[in-house]
Amino acid sequence: MSDAGRLILPAPAKLNRMLHITGRRPDGYHELQTLFQFLDHGDTLTLAPRDDGELRLTPTLSGVAPADNLILRAAAALREATGSRQGADIHLDKRLPMGGGLGGGSSDAATALLGLNRLWGLHLSIEVLAELGLRLGADVPVFVRGHAAWAEGIGERLTPVALDTPWFVVVHPGVSVSTPAVFQAPELTRGTPPITMARALQGGTASWRNDCELTVRELYPEVAGALDWLSDRAPAMLTGTGACVFARLDHEADATALLDDISGRWTSFKAQGLNRSPLHDALDR
Repeated sequence: MSDAGRLILPAPAKLNRMLHITGRRPDGYHELQTLFQFLDHGDTLTLAPRDDGELRLTPTLSGVAPADNLILRAAAALREATGSRQGADIHLDKRLPMGGGLGGGSSDAATALLGLNRLWGLHLSIEVLAELGLRLGADVPVFVRGHAAWAEGIGERLTPVALDTPWFVVVHPGVSVSTPAVFQAPELTRGTPPITMARALQGGTASWRNDCELTVRELYPEVAGALDWLSDRAPAMLTGTGACVFARLDHEADATALLDDISGRWTSFKAQGLNRSPLHDALDR
């Protein structure tokens, strides 16, 4: 949406509908295979041009230095790549928990890249923006490209897919999971045999799992408790390295009923799975 020269754009959450870790590279990064899907729920960025060339982000995020903020890093990368000296006021309405496995920071960065590309009239292609995004984080390109995807490598090799679009109830157990701690854990499964995308899709949701789940359960009992509670009521799984867990429901009414049961127990929300990012829908409008 636009409003008097401003762009108001969504930064949607993602779920890992499955996540296999197939190996570890010499540089320490892990090879994986995963299915990314977007949700119709997330953060919102409001972007407005500035004439003085400054980049200003509000509000500040607790525990995140400006130099580490992915939104400001995305804006700086865009200016460096194009030689632009334009500025912007950026306001972040943060709804997604940090350290939740929903891709909030990566999604914010992608929205900044696409939004500022539009706001500043830079006309960079999606391919170039995805390359810039990869320098910021492995999950940024999927948000830049805007399609549900099968991902390999460290998550950067993407093939668009069409997944089922059920309703999900997402629960945050009240802890922040350290991704490095999960990937450094000696008990983490790292040798799942690679499979083809076709085999993963043919296997269906009943066969999908997250190789990080057992390790996160061991390290974070709060996550284990939320998973056990959800699993008694619907098929449930960890997303990414957590901390958020999600249950899959066929109908919105079922998701609403489950959300009502959770009320007061954990922070939670319901959302529908999407195969096209609402960010791209908003930019098209």
